[in-house]
Amino acid sequence: MKTTKTHESQYTRSLIEASLDPFVTISIEGKITDVNEASIKITGVSRETLIGTDFSNYFTEQEKAKKGYQQVFEKGFVADYPLTIKHKNGKLTDVLYNASVYKDDKGNVLGVFAAARDVTAQKLLSKYSLSLIEASLDPLVTINTEGKITDMNEALVNITGMTRKELTDSDFFDYFTEQQKAREVYQEVFEKGSVADSPLTLRHKDGKLTDVLFNGSVYMDDKENVLGVVIVARDVTEQKRIATELVEARVFAELATKIAEEAKRNAESATIIAENAVKAKQQFLSNMSHEIRTPMNAIIGFTKVVLKTDLNAKQKEYLDAIKMSGDALIVLINDILDLAKVDAGKMTFEKTPFKMKSSISAMLHLFETKIQEKNLSLIKEYDSKIPDVLVGDPVRLHQIILNLVSNAVKFTTKGKITVSVYLLHEDEDKVVIEFAVTDTGIGIPDEKIEKIFENFQQASSGTSRLYGGTGLGLAIVKQLVEPQGGSIRVKSIVNEGSTFSFTLSFQKTNADAELENELMELDTEIKNIKVLVVEDIALNQLLMKTLLDDFGFDRDIAENGKIAIEKLKKKDYDIILMDLQMPEMNGFEATEYIRKTMNSKIPIIALTADVTTADLAKCKAVGMNDYLAKPVNEKLLYSKIVSILKKPILAKLSAKLNENLEEKDNIKKKIRCIDLVYLNQRTKSNPTLMMEMISLYLAQTPPLISTIKQSFTDQNWPLLGAAAHKMIPSFSIMGISPNFENMAKKIQEFASAQEKSEGIQDLVLQLEEICLQACSELEEELNIIKNT
Repeated sequence: MKTTKTHESQYTRSLIEASLDPFVTISIEGKITDVNEASIKITGVSRETLIGTDFSNYFTEQEKAKKGYQQVFEKGFVADYPLTIKHKNGKLTDVLYNASVYKDDKGNVLGVFAAARDVTAQKLLSKYSLSLIEASLDPLVTINTEGKITDMNEALVNITGMTRKELTDSDFFDYFTEQQKAREVYQEVFEKGSVADSPLTLRHKDGKLTDVLFNGSVYMDDKENVLGVVIVARDVTEQKRIATELVEARVFAELATKIAEEAKRNAESATIIAENAVKAKQQFLSNMSHEIRTPMNAIIGFTKVVLKTDLNAKQKEYLDAIKMSGDALIVLINDILDLAKVDAGKMTFEKTPFKMKSSISAMLHLFETKIQEKNLSLIKEYDSKIPDVLVGDPVRLHQIILNLVSNAVKFTTKGKITVSVYLLHEDEDKVVIEFAVTDTGIGIPDEKIEKIFENFQQASSGTSRLYGGTGLGLAIVKQLVEPQGGSIRVKSIVNEGSTFSFTLSFQKTNADAELENELMELDTEIKNIKVLVVEDIALNQLLMKTLLDDFGFDRDIAENGKIAIEKLKKKDYDIILMDLQMPEMNGFEATEYIRKTMNSKIPIIALTADVTTADLAKCKAVGMNDYLAKPVNEKLLYSKIVSILKKPILAKLSAKLNENLEEKDNIKKKIRCIDLVYLNQRTKSNPTLMMEMISLYLAQTPPLISTIKQSFTDQNWPLLGAAAHKMIPSFSIMGISPNFENMAKKIQEFASAQEKSEGIQDLVLQLEEICLQACSELEEELNIIKNT
């Protein structure tokens, strides 16, 4: 009996160890009672350790394992129960558990037999295979050696109209129009191992046919036994249709090719001509821009320099007209250089306070000589109800009137030209003004009036030959008026004359108009600035020297980029003003060398007359800090230099003076007449210079006042004019109101006319009073500076 039990035990042990899958016996309490070698390997735990431990301890989901174990007792077995075994080193193995109870002779349950099948590889392979099959957009099918379908993708379902269930285990050949041919191709795959691009036609269950190219190969097991065939069918219906159409179209294509080749040659020729024309235009505009702007830079620049010197009233008036003309010409050049910009209406308009009456009057001075040469009369009519100062774009307004008056002068040989400005409407915020230019010239025919505002249009073909001009002026006028919300009209009678009128609105303001010609106030916080000017044109060199000297900056000149680099190696500078077009080494090349080879971060401002190529992006691309177009605006140049360098210096004396001014303003009821901010800036807060300047004023002013009073009494006009002229500069230096400077100028003008006029005596008395008050206040300031 004992021998029999021993044999049974050995037999059971042999069965357990014979299994390659993990095998385990478990007690009713869930404790492991026996394991095979596969269980030891899959857990990494020895037999001795495993026996007696809780069965669920070796799974990632212990509760799920316990539930599966309980199901075995409830049902007597469990099949393909998915779990994951955890090896002691962390490795996970997906398994399917199959278990059943085992009993004693009396049918009492003693425990459970459980076997785990490793399905990790199967799961990966199954997912991988399914992904491969479904990834194909072409119909894909697997077929066994009997020709039955075993698997397929969605594309095959769609192309046959059958369900997956209907397709599975059905005969592969049933879905082709030529079943025997399909069978032969299938057999060829087994014979050769593969087949490529065999043409067949698939039939949908509703009768639709699809031409395909049949590609297949056998698949085998680990021992290279053929298990079946994998087939891919490429839909070539559209390709066949296209091929048919191509054949039909071949004859027509050959004819069309010849026509197309000829058209291509013509198009390429036209493209080359157009590109050359564009390049020629761009080059022309670039050259013209540079050639015109270079002399204009000198004209406008030196005009501003001369305006800073002592001038009589007539000289200042004429120079103002020259400057205004130059400004208008620069604006005109900017717009005409790019006609596309004019046509697109992309011009911008400024909003600045200006005195309209004096502005228009100064602009009309430009035509006085020409009008006198032609024996014409110029009549100016200006509405006195128009506010003195308005907000708008004076340069664009000048450009409009300049074009209209220029046309009137050009086309009028006798009679008069009338420029009238009238107030049409006024409210709290704005005014609407009508401008009109009327001439007694040749007039415009009715049929031409609608076209005269188009580009390059004139009243007749003979007009250009007789009077000259491009016909662009009125087109520009319209483009300047309408974007500002205005409108332009024309009335004309042939041989009697024309009236061009336009309306514009302007904002009202309480601000004073900007005095463009007064000396620029230099920032007291900026001094000892060393500037390197890189410029090849002598005239521009001289202008830059003059401007920088006026700023109080040190400067050196280099004729080109190569010389600039040499100077930069020998001397330190704070900033470089770099022209772009120069011989030997241009501005772009020089800047690139300074940045990349010298590794210098010195600020560089580009100066150029070539506005079509030197845009800000290109300048910044090579490392320039900023860009300034010629003609150089001195205020903008100074502003850019100061903003880049940013070297603030505390002016202690200026602060002290300001404190005293504030204290006295609170104490005194009488309004002070002096303001030493300008003097403080011009002397750079130097106490010695300030005392010297104030002392000079105190020494010369009382004798000048006495001379003015005595010469007025004696009617000594030359002496009166000379004394008043000497006083004029001192008003701005000592910060005395410009109203008193204008009084001195009126006295000077009166003296030039050499006749007594009402009100002059009052001006002399007012001048005496303000100068004596200024002397009193300056004596107090002189004591403050001495004690500071």
